[in-house]
Amino acid sequence: MDMKLKDLLEENKSAILKKWFDAIIETYPTDTSGFLKNQKDRFANPVGHVFTQGIENILAALIEGRDLAKSASFLDDIIKVRAIQDFTPSKAMSFVFLLKNVVRKELEKEIRQSQQLSEALLEFELKIDDLALLSFDKYIKCREQIYKLKTDELKRMSFTLLKKANIMSEIPVEEFEHRD
Repeated sequence: MDMKLKDLLEENKSAILKKWFDAIIETYPTDTSGFLKNQKDRFANPVGHVFTQGIENILAALIEGRDLAKSASFLDDIIKVRAIQDFTPSKAMSFVFLLKNVVRKELEKEIRQSQQLSEALLEFELKIDDLALLSFDKYIKCREQIYKLKTDELKRMSFTLLKKANIMSEIPVEEFEHRD
């Protein structure tokens, strides 16, 4: 990564994180977003805490140029939270792309003054795109796991109801063995 961009990102890191967090929170309904934004206690607001910790690690990994696929564990908690919430897949994954807008707005003046910085930013945004693809893969795996859990629970509940209604009973082992 271009050293000038890296330095600018480091200098503006806290402002970028705050604006990115705010942008993520705005994807929630007003009553939820107010709570997530204002409640600072990690135990009273575990979702806000997950986002705060996750985006700090994501931004650090992007700035340091770490291999996202190898160090993506910081994404897992955010993705799990977004996967269980009532979002469309595009809305759930939008948090990654929000970083592009935040960085562009935060570094707008510097970007306009330097063609080199503008090119470095495009390179940085490609890393964000890679992060989005990785996030989407993780999101799909989480959703598959959720659907499997729901299906298994529905099967268990259906079997229990049928058994209680005496519509279905277990076949004795001896009878089952003699059917062959």
